[in-house]
Amino acid sequence: MSDARVEHLTTSGVFTLDGGSWEVDNNVWLVGDDEEVVVVDAPHDAGAILTAVGGRRVVAVVCTHGHNDHVNAAPEVADAAGAPILLHPEDRVLWDMTHPDRAPDAELADGQVIEVGGTELTVLHTPGHAPGAVCLYAPELDVLFSGDTLFQGGPGATGRSFSDFPTIVDSIRTRLLSLPQETTVHTGHGESTTIGAEAPHLQAWLDRGH
Repeated sequence: MSDARVEHLTTSGVFTLDGGSWEVDNNVWLVGDDEEVVVVDAPHDAGAILTAVGGRRVVAVVCTHGHNDHVNAAPEVADAAGAPILLHPEDRVLWDMTHPDRAPDAELADGQVIEVGGTELTVLHTPGHAPGAVCLYAPELDVLFSGDTLFQGGPGATGRSFSDFPTIVDSIRTRLLSLPQETTVHTGHGESTTIGAEAPHLQAWLDRGH
């Protein structure tokens, strides 16, 4: 039996892309136990994230995608914790906008399994919001970490560079809505939801086009 649990903190900062900037609050998720954790996204405030980690070993800093508001504190967190940064290779173009002089340490791949605290996180490549966007599925915890792919109320935004609405809808339909209905969805911004709460609205999202 795993003692793994999910911990949450919120950090605040600025999202920049395509010449614009927006104030944002980002969710940071820690998955693990008293000994070790995986950090899911490291935005804005390395100090707050490292405080939440405490003295535990950081298995990895996993980036759900390469937008600056999900990765801007990743090198500081990873270096302080002695942990690798993991990113899907298709998001290097976005990563490099924020960290041109610091590459991620390893690539995420669809189907890859990351073990932490006696539980497993499976990487699901879910492009659309960004080409290399991923979600992490922890079946033993009935939890999905969706990054900016799926939110309470619909898909992540696709109005800016490197994003595509038909692609994100296909990712959600084929990779996420088939998960158990009771799966809790921990998002990159805002409130958590469940697969069952979002699944009935797929056609409405298609009709509205975002």
